[in-house]
Formats: sequence, structure tokens, C-alpha cells
Amino acid sequence: MASTHQTTCCIVGGGPAGVMLGYLLARKGVRVTVLEKHKDFFRDFRGDTVHPSTLELMYELELLEEFLHVPHQKLRSISGVVGGFRFKVADFSRVPTHCKFVALMPQWDFLNFLSERAQQFDNFDLQMEYEATDLLRGRGRITGVVVQTPDGPKEITADLVVACDGRHSTIRKAADLPMTEFGVPMDVLWFRIGRHNDDPEQLFGNINYGRALVLIDRGDYFQAGLIIRKDSFEEIKTAGMESFRGMIARIAPYLADRVHELHDWEQIKLLSVKLNRLEQWHRPGLLCIGDAAHAMSPAGGVGINLAIQDAVATANLLADALRERRNTEELLQFVQRRREFPTRMTQAAQANAHKVFAQLFRNSGPVRAPWQLKAAVRIPGITHVMGRVVGIGVRPEHIKKARRSPAYRNGRVVKIALALGVAAGVVIVGHRFVRRAA
Repeated sequence: MASTHQTTCCIVGGGPAGVMLGYLLARKGVRVTVLEKHKDFFRDFRGDTVHPSTLELMYELELLEEFLHVPHQKLRSISGVVGGFRFKVADFSRVPTHCKFVALMPQWDFLNFLSERAQQFDNFDLQMEYEATDLLRGRGRITGVVVQTPDGPKEITADLVVACDGRHSTIRKAADLPMTEFGVPMDVLWFRIGRHNDDPEQLFGNINYGRALVLIDRGDYFQAGLIIRKDSFEEIKTAGMESFRGMIARIAPYLADRVHELHDWEQIKLLSVKLNRLEQWHRPGLLCIGDAAHAMSPAGGVGINLAIQDAVATANLLADALRERRNTEELLQFVQRRREFPTRMTQAAQANAHKVFAQLFRNSGPVRAPWQLKAAVRIPGITHVMGRVVGIGVRPEHIKKARRSPAYRNGRVVKIALALGVAAGVVIVGHRFVRRAA
């Protein structure tokens, strides 16, 4: 017979959304249990870009100084190369935050840092190798989860279960929540390749020969992502490793002396890109946030940051009710209402970016950057606007909120709308120039 454990909030999934939510709720005096099915946080090729919006949250939590002692690289701008034309995509030097850069940090370091700080609270309980497999139900609501552990099955009852268990969420499936899927034309192949000190700093990457190669600086190596046509990995493998190495060298010639490091398909990890969103994020006693509520594309590297924003909004809206053991059913709707708008806006921008890649895949020859792109990147201030869009996003959340006048809020909405309008224009121009090049 399964043993039973009781908590106030049971968070399923020890990723960025789950650990951040656990920390914030424990900080507010809520008894919280976080379940992680793996024995540690070490998984390669996960979202590792900590954007200025997330760094600002660390500042508001008075953790920023400690956090920046964790090894990381600073990305102060994003550059790209189309054919032989090099240009700057986004500049973070003017974002309205304390840190005007993206911190490139392995996700396991981020999670270890935050979970260690959370464990200073007696009411925070992190359970590793606890895999939630089903939901407990009673009196017309979700009352907890069924868990497989190294010591056998357990049941954890809770006032609220929060699903943070990713794009393949077991809890979401168990709750039978309806999901809307959006077609995606691409997948990503992740791998490591050596980096030299004189290599260009890039994140947006290299576009040529019907492919896009993203390079993330990891100090002595690049975390590389090759964007390929959807479901074409088997074709690439059939063509052979030598062909794959040649593909990388053609797109980024300065990597030609390092492609020999790739000798086994086990070094290449496939990310099957998804873009979807729950129609309803909650049931009585259950809330889904992060990738469990909305799987994001890698475009812009915003997934981890959007998930963390979800966690902050959830804590802001639910902490008092959970601490006082009050009914949270109505408040769950407020979480979705607050976070669905930025999710929709971000996914719309990503869907437009996908159209650019869909056109890119139609031309396997060399690409020349057209005049439209060259003109767009020379628009005064455009890189700062893009820096704000990528680095801050739509409706950023805050730990401590000051009261703002309606005029301030309306002005802020106008600024965000203008920034998004400009960003959409840049994506449309990109779509057109790739189509013409094809």
C-alpha cells in the first residue's frame, strides 16, 4: 500500500518554472513540495539563456550578486550572418534593467543555485527521483498526485497541484486538458563543437545553404544548434557523418578545422520543436504553467524566461490564499488571464519567424542578403528595440510591485505595442527577403 504525504502546494517538475515557484511560495510562508523525476538537474542542451527580465527578478530577490558569481558568459548583443553579410540583430545596452546582457549559464547551474537558496526555508521540500504518474481525485477536484519513488509508490495530497513538468507533461495528460497545436516547419539538432578566442560572438547565427546554425558561447566550446526541416534528421543520418560535417563547414567556414570533433550520431541530439497552448490551464485543484501550459519554439531563446514569468505571476496571485489555506479555484483563472496574453504574443512572433525558416529550407544554394535586410538593420534604434523585445518580452512580472498610475500603465502599454510592431515589421521583411532569395 502506498504511503501518503501531505503538503499545501505540490509542484510537479524541477525545471525553471517549478523551482522558481517553489522558492517564491516558500519565501511567502507556503508549505511546498517540488518533485523532480531525475536524480539531479544535469541535462545537456536545455534552455540556458537567462534574459535581462529574469536577471531583474534575481535583483528584486536580492540574489543577483551571488547569482553572478556562478560561471557564465555575458551576451550584450545578438549578431547574425546571412550569406557573407554580418549584422547586429539586438542590442541589450539600453534595456531598463540592472543587467544589460543575457547570461549564458547551463540550466543545471541555475537550478542548483536557486534550489540551494530555497532549502534555507523549512517549508520547502525538494524530492529528487520522485516521478508523478497520475492524479488523485476526490469531491470533484484534484487532491494530489501518485508518485513512483526509489522506495516504492507514494501518494502526495495537496491543496493545489501545479504542473511544471514540461512539454510532454504527464500531469496535463492525466487531467485531459484540451491542447491547440500549431504547425512547426523545423527541428533543431544540438551538439558541441570547439570554440576559439577569435571566433565571432553570435547567438542568432549563420544562415546559408538552406540551413541556419545557431552558436552559443560556452567559453571553450559552442553549444551549436542546426535548424533543419521538420522530420528530416533521418535523411541527414542516411547521408552520413561526413556529409553532416561538410554541411557545418559550408555554413560557418571558420568551424572547418573543428568539424572532425563530430564522429558519432550520439553526439547529436534532436529537439523536435513544438508550438502549442492549452485552451484551459487549470482544473479545480490543478494549474499548468510553463511548457506544460504552452510549449515554445527555440526562436529567441525565450522559453525558460517565459516559464519563470509564469511562476512569478502564480506566486504573486496565489501565495496569500495558499498560505491561509483558502480556496484558489477563482484565482487559477486569474493566472491564465494574466499570462495568456504574453504567451499568445510571443508565440505569434515565433510563428512568423518560422515562416522565414520555411522559406529558407526551399533554397539549398548560397544565400545573398538583399537590400531590404541591409536597409532594415540600419534603421536608427532598431537594434535597441529588438533588444527590449527579446530581453524583456511582453508583460514582464516583478517580485515587488509598486503602485502605478493609470497614465503610467497606459504609456507602458503603448511602448510595448510600438516595440512589438517594429519587431513584427522586421520579421515580415525577413520573410520577404528569404522568399526573394529562394
